[in-house]
This record gives sequence, structure tokens and C-alpha cells, in this order.
Amino acid sequence: MWQFFLILLPAAALLIVVYAFLVEPYRIEVTHSSVEAPLATPLRIAHVSDLHTSGLGRRERKLIRLLEAEQPDVILITGDTRDRSNDYEKIRPVLSHLRAPLGVWLVRGNSELHVSPRDGAAFYSQLGVQFLKNEARPLRPDVWLVGLEGDSEGPVKLDTALSSIPLDAYVIAAFHLPVFFDEVAEYVPLAFAGHTHGGQIRVPFAAPQLPRGSGRYVGGWYTQRGSRMYVSRGIGTSVLPIRFRCAPELPIITVGSSEVR
Repeated sequence: MWQFFLILLPAAALLIVVYAFLVEPYRIEVTHSSVEAPLATPLRIAHVSDLHTSGLGRRERKLIRLLEAEQPDVILITGDTRDRSNDYEKIRPVLSHLRAPLGVWLVRGNSELHVSPRDGAAFYSQLGVQFLKNEARPLRPDVWLVGLEGDSEGPVKLDTALSSIPLDAYVIAAFHLPVFFDEVAEYVPLAFAGHTHGGQIRVPFAAPQLPRGSGRYVGGWYTQRGSRMYVSRGIGTSVLPIRFRCAPELPIITVGSSEVR
């Protein structure tokens, strides 16, 4: 019997490694949820985070197909689009394929803050992407999006970003680091963040290893002071090109409706 286990264990370990490298990183899970809000017309948001893309590859093409099938009103990107090569040209073919009736909106993450294009607004504009840096703009007259940028060393510039929003507008906040929710929660009813990758590698009976700036947040929905935040597991990978028991995710959130598709 022990000889059987000597053969079985290495085989099982090899299968896990193959799965973690070649299968799960490309198995994008589409999740659907809804948020009640006082909107006359529901708003369907696709939340894309942590692409860490090196170009238009297998994972990116699948993401584009999923977005086309879901037909969101708006695509919201919460940072970390680039890979470790620092080559922003690799981002271009991916972002330029993204389309939504109310636009594609982006806030930068820590990877973009380390190495940025000389003129970030112009770069994203060329790709048809609306870039937000501590500012707010209307998605439509009754819904405004505030995009916040910063690192874990300092507070977000919330007062400046909120100053231009009409008092009767529904406000959605987007930022990369989930820990910002601790500052933002009492001022906005809904927020979106990324950064954590959901832990990326989830070992049974062990707490997920999260990057700095995650706070107590891992993935999914969180509620604080009447505000809700969704933290996406993201699309790409960081440090190691593997995922285990933590598939990439494309969240689709319908705001203003209790229905879930």
C-alpha cells in the first residue's frame, strides 16, 4: 500500500502545479450581484481589476468576450493594469478593445504609480478610457463616479474629489487599495476596489497572504457605516503567474435593482 502512495503523491502534486499554472489563472469566473439604490434606471457595472497584462493573450481575449456577452453600461477599472515589464504599450491593445455605452473608467493602482506614462490622461484618452485622479465626473446626471488615487502611506484626497458632486446625485467611489474604504465609507454609498487578488493562492486551513494596503479586506462584499464595497479578486496574477483555489473574477454589479442575472 505504501508503494501506491509513493507513486500517487508526486502525481497529485504535479497535477496541482499544472492546474495552478495552466488552468485556474485563465478560468475567469463571472459573478453577479445587485445593490439597492434610488435610481430611476438600473446601472449595470463591470468591475475589472488587476489585469497585470503583458498583451492581448489568452486571458485577455477571454475577458473581452465575457464583457461583450455581459453588455455592461459601464466598465470600471480599479488599477494595476500593467505587468512587471513597465511597458505601457502592452496595455494599449487590451484597453482599446474595451467598450461600454457610458464609458470605460480607470483609476490607477500601486503598479501604475511606480511607473507612469509622462502624460497619463493623454495616454488613456488615446485608448478611449476616462482617467480619474482624485476627481469626480458624471456617469449620467443622477450617478457620479469619484476616482481616488494614493498609496498606503497617506490618506486619499476625498474632500477635493467630492466637492463638485451635486447633493442629490448617487455617488460611486473607485480606488485600488481596499484599505481606503475605512476613510471613504461614511461619504459614499458604494465603492469598488481591487489589489488583493483574493489572496491568489488559497491554501486550506491557512489565512490568505495579502499585499500591503489590503487591510482586513480579501474579496467580495463588505459593509461599513451604511456603505458597501466590493473587492474583486482581479483578472491577472502578481509575483507568481499562478492561482490556486482563487480563480480570476469579473464582477457584474447591477445598481438600483434587486434582480441578479
